[in-house]
Amino acid sequence: MLEIENLSVNYGHVQALSGISLNVEEGEIITLIGGNGAGKTTTLMAISNLVEKTDGRVTFKGRDITDMPAHRIVKMGICHVPEGRRIFPALTVKENLLAGTVGNPALKKQDQERLFNEVYKLFPRLKERMGQGGGSLSGGEQQMLAIARGLMMDPELILLDEPSLGLAPIVVEEIFELILHIKKSGKTILLIEQNAGMALQVADRGYVLVTGRIALEGTGRELLVNPEVRKAYLGM
Repeated sequence: MLEIENLSVNYGHVQALSGISLNVEEGEIITLIGGNGAGKTTTLMAISNLVEKTDGRVTFKGRDITDMPAHRIVKMGICHVPEGRRIFPALTVKENLLAGTVGNPALKKQDQERLFNEVYKLFPRLKERMGQGGGSLSGGEQQMLAIARGLMMDPELILLDEPSLGLAPIVVEEIFELILHIKKSGKTILLIEQNAGMALQVADRGYVLVTGRIALEGTGRELLVNPEVRKAYLGM
């Protein structure tokens, strides 16, 4: 579904990504793990064309999207849920969700109703709070709202950037359960996570980024038992 070939990104004289290549197959959860500054968020921003690339190619379902404007990439079916949630705090939960449909102009009224029903089934807490202001939600609820807003555009591929950041452990478990449910609903997910243990448990495959380069790759299970990964990212 998604293929990245020899992708490089510079921030001034600093090389954030150095010739990385990876692929995401339909129906998979793929995770990128690595320390701060490894290039994880930059990878997602490069896919969405929110940062300038110095080299490389990105294709989605066989179509070159390397230089495609960000709004057109969204319309192709790629949803980017950024780090830090970035919901609209002054809007209600329902209004936040409705804003997500703007990314897909092909959606009709009946499609929106179906998506509301699907999202409320997946996130019953949001249904209970549909008239509540987004800014009044807890951190975990805001993260759920950010993910749900992305699902409201009915994407094929979801880019999730640090969905567990700053959340209590019990909420983190809930978020990862939701990620598995989203996969079962037929979506493909590229997941960026600091919580390497949880990410690798749900991932079909993973890549380890170290200072802008892919140092390791393998199935989630293989990376979980890899001695280098266990020492560097799992504290074992």
